[in-house]
Amino acid sequence: MGKKLYVGNINYDTTEDILRETFTEHGEVVAVNLITDRMTGMPRGFGFVEMGSDEDAQKAISALDGREIDGRRLVVNEARERAGGGGGGYGRR
Repeated sequence: MGKKLYVGNINYDTTEDILRETFTEHGEVVAVNLITDRMTGMPRGFGFVEMGSDEDAQKAISALDGREIDGRRLVVNEARERAGGGGGGYGRR
């Protein structure tokens, strides 16, 4: 099973294809997901890359954390599981 990585400090002009190409140099990439603002559709500057194995994930973290891509130094580490809930929506009274 693969390992999901958090990738932060992404330049707003960086595409999923650029990230996929960059991470593929260090192992199998299963999925790439850049996060966008729900209201505007604009990039939020972070995303997730799922690597094919734990070993590939560790290689990518070692090689890419702090590496400059499109003028910004990436932050790359293991993604944490999302804490439950998450708000949103309108409550009824």
